[in-house]
Amino acid sequence: MDVINPVMWSVHVGFAILWVGSVLFVTLAVLPPALRGDVGSDALGSVVGRLRWITRIAAVAFVLSGGHMAGTLYTFEALTGTPRGHLVLTMLGLWFVGTGLVEVAGSKLADGLDAGKLREPARDAKPFLYGASAVSVGLIVTAGLLASPTMI
Repeated sequence: MDVINPVMWSVHVGFAILWVGSVLFVTLAVLPPALRGDVGSDALGSVVGRLRWITRIAAVAFVLSGGHMAGTLYTFEALTGTPRGHLVLTMLGLWFVGTGLVEVAGSKLADGLDAGKLREPARDAKPFLYGASAVSVGLIVTAGLLASPTMI
C-alpha cells in the first residue's frame, strides 16, 4: 500500500485549512477591532506574528506536498494543456499572490505596532488582508473544482 500519497494530501489540505482559516480570522475578527483601536497592540502583534509564521510554515508544507502531488499526478503537458492542470496552476498563482499579500499586511502591521501605533497600521494593512482573504476564497473554490470528478 502506498502511504506517501495520502500523507501528502492530508498535509496539503490540513495546511490549506489552517492558512485560509487564519487569514479569514485575522481579516474578519481581528482587523475590525484594530481599526477601532479596541485591541491591545501586544495582542495584535501576537496575532500578526502567528499569522506570518503560519504563512511561512504553510509555504514549506505546500511546496513539499503540492510538489509531490503535481510530480506524481501530472506531466508538464498535463499541467499546461488540460483543464485540471490549469486549475493546479491557478492554485499555485493564487497561493503566491495570497502569501505575498499576507506578508505585506503583516509587515505594515508589525512596523506600525513597533512605532507605537495601532489604527494607522491596521488601515494600511486592510486592503492587503482583504485581498488575501479574497484570494483564499478563490483557492477554496479552485480546490472544490479540482475535487469534483464531474466538473472537469
